Amino acid sequence: MKRPNRILIVRTDRLGDVILSTPVITNLRKVYPDAHIAFMCRPYTKEVLTNNTYLDEVIVYDQYGKHSSPFATIKFSLWLRKKNLDWAVILHPTNRVNIIAFLAGIPVRAGWDKKLGFLLTRRFVLEKHLGLKHELEYTLDILRSLEIPIQDKQMYFPLVQSTKDKVKQLLLAKGVGPDEKFIVVHPSASCPSKRWPQEYFSQLVKILKKE
Repeated sequence: MKRPNRILIVRTDRLGDVILSTPVITNLRKVYPDAHIAFMCRPYTKEVLTNNTYLDEVIVYDQYGKHSSPFATIKFSLWLRKKNLDWAVILHPTNRVNIIAFLAGIPVRAGWDKKLGFLLTRRFVLEKHLGLKHELEYTLDILRSLEIPIQDKQMYFPLVQSTKDKVKQLLLAKGVGPDEKFIVVHPSASCPSKRWPQEYFSQLVKILKKE
């Protein structure tokens, strides 16, 4: 397979899923240090990626806003075509993103064999619903299938100072001072591959309360 010079990573679902996908960016950068790497996401997840030093570009696809109509999606695809992308690494299957990658004329379109998967050039069986491993591992499986070695599994989510200041003010408003320690428990998730068992959460809270 030809070495890519311009790579598009696509993930147009939720915030946590995008954060869990950041090791894909890192590993592609390690293998292709000189490639132009772009990430296509939804508007509200853009800030998670904007300061990622391994990315060259963040592309926003607004499915529920300005790109909601079929005409706007076709226009977006043709705009994407002008970028002369070599690879599209599609981390979350949707009809729209598979159509966009196809219409954009990207030669290698890799993703899950679901949601018009026949439009992809490299398709992989999706077993996330079985919850056999973590979401991060399923995401990295696409790279493994492309024979990309996995060198780093750390999520990369850089924070700017203005964001830190905003959070500090939000905590102060709730009575949590800058030097106070606190724990946030966020149980459950929509997909089994991202769901820690309920009994584990229960045990963890009991341990935290005790110690």
